[in-house]
Amino acid sequence: MFKIGCHLSTSGGYLAMGKNAVSIDANVFQFFTRNPRGGAAKAIDEKDIAAFQALAKEHGISDLLAHAPYTLNACSDKAHIRQFARETMADDIRRMEYLPGNMYNFHPGAHMGQGMEAGIGMIAEILNEVLYPEQTTMVLLETMAGKGTEVGGRFEHLRAIIDKVMLSDKMGVCLDTCHIYDAGYDIAGDLDSVLAEFDRVIGLERLRAIHLNDSKNPFSSHKDRHETIGNGSLGVEVLKTVINHPRLKHLPFYLETPNELEGYGREIALLRGLYEE
Repeated sequence: MFKIGCHLSTSGGYLAMGKNAVSIDANVFQFFTRNPRGGAAKAIDEKDIAAFQALAKEHGISDLLAHAPYTLNACSDKAHIRQFARETMADDIRRMEYLPGNMYNFHPGAHMGQGMEAGIGMIAEILNEVLYPEQTTMVLLETMAGKGTEVGGRFEHLRAIIDKVMLSDKMGVCLDTCHIYDAGYDIAGDLDSVLAEFDRVIGLERLRAIHLNDSKNPFSSHKDRHETIGNGSLGVEVLKTVINHPRLKHLPFYLETPNELEGYGREIALLRGLYEE
């Protein structure tokens, strides 16, 4: 079964997100845990969650992917920013347990000149503080484009973080097609080799989700600018190969293209037509 969806607005709550997903033929979706620029999250509405769960069961919606705010930087050179990351991640994971068995994704962060090794250590330190044995939520490190002092532009960065996490069974990876192409992994020219490298460095069993995005920029640009499907440097044929690759096609795919709901609906219809059952 093709698991395809997009990023949805949380403004109306979980039930509203579920209805929007159904309206565009999505059976998975991603959402921000709170304002993407930071701040407090809305109070949990258990009635809304119960109504959503009933809708999800009726329509086969699964694999929810919560995305941490962009301002979260677990390896900042400023202690108060690291503390925000620590508190936000702990709160987000706790909130995700109201929807057990789903996923929470975050950008590893930028070390701000402290060095890659120091940044990796800080990220792992916070993960060791916020993860707990009873949680059902899988926490995903996202592959990044490697701009500036960003951590996560190489598979080795993510492996190094995971290796330092005590509860590493709670950790996985979200692969972003735009990010890794911009980082210098040639998924357009040799997807098989990129996946073989991922498997060697991290292990494909840790790959739990894919952000399916075209890129505004050329290969190895380290820019991180998403484009709508088919209008970027990756193109439709490359992304068709990604969704149909035997080592990937069972995974959930999430669109983060610059779109409104109607545009996401068109992209989902296009990709469903390209997917080979």
